[in-house]
Amino acid sequence: MLRVFKSYGWPLVVGLLLALLLIERFPHWVGLPSTGLNLLQAPAYLRSSSGPASYANAVNRASPAVANLYTAKVVSKALPPLYSDPALRRFFGDNLPQQKRMESSLGSAVLMSKEGYLLTNNHVTAGADQIIVALKDGRETLARVIGSDPETDLAVLKIDLPDLPAITLGRSDSIRIGDVVLAIGNPFGVGQTVTMGIISATGRNQLGLNTYEDFIQTDAAINPGNSGGALVDAQGDLLGINTAIFSRSGGSQGIGFAIPITLAMDVMRSIVERGQVVRGWLGLEVQALTPELAESFGLLESPGILVAGVYRDGPAAKAGLQPGDVILKIADENAQDGRTSMNQVARMQPGEEIKLDILRNGQPRTLTARIGVRPQAD
Repeated sequence: MLRVFKSYGWPLVVGLLLALLLIERFPHWVGLPSTGLNLLQAPAYLRSSSGPASYANAVNRASPAVANLYTAKVVSKALPPLYSDPALRRFFGDNLPQQKRMESSLGSAVLMSKEGYLLTNNHVTAGADQIIVALKDGRETLARVIGSDPETDLAVLKIDLPDLPAITLGRSDSIRIGDVVLAIGNPFGVGQTVTMGIISATGRNQLGLNTYEDFIQTDAAINPGNSGGALVDAQGDLLGINTAIFSRSGGSQGIGFAIPITLAMDVMRSIVERGQVVRGWLGLEVQALTPELAESFGLLESPGILVAGVYRDGPAAKAGLQPGDVILKIADENAQDGRTSMNQVARMQPGEEIKLDILRNGQPRTLTARIGVRPQAD
């Protein structure tokens, strides 16, 4: 017996110990609950090596076409209370001395063509008596305003110089959140500056900045003076015109906004070709459908917007639209919300006929409206 144990005992003990180790390591093999922390580990991915170590080439392509703007205007200062004295007025009559001062500001602009057309923000040039454009190559010249569009905060300028650089247009309609972008401008008047970030969001609206909003949001540092400058991609192609920042201190806090170049180019072409921006218009006021309103109209899943008012003799009124109607579709596109629908109509050509699918007193109807011309903003 002892001889048998000596012959087979050690292999048996070793096998038993090995079995205990396996059960401890893989208890689910024998139906026991697992006592370890089971984490799902993703497989190792090959990191892309295509990302550039430097964006100098992109900056070299784009920066010559980004100009610094210096604007000046003469403003009248309020007269001291002394000048309101009747005795003094009898002495001077209507020829009271006027106090005036020069007010200056700064911004940026982007050279869009070799013919000298520039894009910038309307708020940079509004009311300016003089606009000086300073190019990166050291040349300076006066610019004239071709036209402006306060509803998108864009303005088109023109300069007359030979051998002008021009920026290359990118595709702002194909950008992705997370793409690298560079902001080029003249912050605080220190001179041309480049900052880097990513695209934080697209299609930002309802910010209360402009009538028509479709902003690119970025965390690339944008500061006062960057307005009107360029937002470019990693190749140096123009994606947008830097416009505004969200800040509690006045400095950059990583939330900046740029007007997509697709929208900016539509505005620029209209200003250059027609002298103003011509937009489609239906002449109505709408409001969003709250969940309670949608339920009352039986629209639990279908989108729609409620007609709150109709302008007298406007295109909507002539089409038969009434307050209380619910617009379901405009030209076969779902009416998701008032701002999106307004932008959709604005892109249409005046005189174009469109179909409106509406709900009136619970009954579906189809109306035909002829797009009118949106009145110019004051």
